[in-house]
Amino acid sequence: MIDQTPPTAARRGPGRGLFIAVEGGDGAGKSTQARRLGDWLEGQGYAVLHTREPGGTELGRTLRELVLHGEDGSVSERAEALIFAADRAHHVATVVRPALERGEVVITDRYLDSSVAYQGAARALGHDEVRELSMWATERLVPDLTVLLDVSAQQGRVRRGQVHDRLEREADDFHDRVRQGFLDLAAREPERYLVLDGHGDADRLAEQVRERVSLLLGEAS
Repeated sequence: MIDQTPPTAARRGPGRGLFIAVEGGDGAGKSTQARRLGDWLEGQGYAVLHTREPGGTELGRTLRELVLHGEDGSVSERAEALIFAADRAHHVATVVRPALERGEVVITDRYLDSSVAYQGAARALGHDEVRELSMWATERLVPDLTVLLDVSAQQGRVRRGQVHDRLEREADDFHDRVRQGFLDLAAREPERYLVLDGHGDADRLAEQVRERVSLLLGEAS
C-alpha cells in the first residue's frame, strides 16, 4: 500500500523556482510534452532547466547506460532500485536544487514516481519501501506539479517501435502494473497531479499542461 500521508510540495518562497515532473509509462509522450512546456515557458521569459532521470548528469548518463542498456538479467531488481535512487540523489543535489534556488523552472522527464511505479509496483519491491528510498535520497524534495500522461501498455509499445531498452522489453503485464502504480500515486495526492489521457491530441495535451502551469506561476508571483 502507498503511504497514507504523502509529504506536501516544498513551500515556494522568494527566489524559489518551480519544480515540474512529467511522468508516465514508456511511449506516453513525456519527452514531447516536457519539451513543449519548456519552449512555451522560455517564450514567456522564464529561465527553464530541462533535465531527465536517469541521465541528467554525467554520473547519471553512466548509470543510465548500465541499468537500461545492459543485457536482460544483468541487474538485479533491488540493485536496479538502488541505482535509480543513487542517480536521483546526485541529480537533485547538483542540478535540481541549485536551479530552484536560482529561481528557475525545472522540468524533469521522470522523477521519483517512476521508481515507485517500475520498481515498487511492477517489480513488486513495495510502494512504500521504494518511495521512502527516493525520499531519503532527495532530502524529501517533491515536485510542485507532476504531469502524468496515461497510456495503455499496448499503445506505448506501438509508439516505441522496434527500439527497446531493458525495461521497455518487459511484457505488457509488467507495463500494466507500471500504469496502475502511477495512477495509484496520483489518486493519493490529486491536488499535486495533472492526469491526462496520453492517447489524446498532442496539441490539446500541451494546452492543458500550460493551463495548469499558468495557475502555479500565478500563485508563485
